Amino acid sequence: MLVHSVYFWLKSELTEAEVAEFRQGLESLCGIKSAESVYVGAPADTPQRPVIDTSYSFALVVVLKDREAHDTYQVDPLHTAFLERFKPYWEKVLIYDVG
Repeated sequence: MLVHSVYFWLKSELTEAEVAEFRQGLESLCGIKSAESVYVGAPADTPQRPVIDTSYSFALVVVLKDREAHDTYQVDPLHTAFLERFKPYWEKVLIYDVG
């Protein structure tokens, strides 16, 4: 199994409509067949602790069967369309892949 976790920091000048559109774009990635499961969310409203980072805007967590499924995910038309459409929306992105 490979877990692909992506954290996005959106640009502060985005409108509420653009933020909602971005979230819909993330949710569209659920349609990628090589992904076993896809989770999209914003920081949870849990008690603040020094070890918790809530500075990001959205997180995307994709569970994939293996490295091959990951590589297929990366070139899927839904993924490449998401990148093309929404790359201008974020100022920072970090990815953590765990296998």
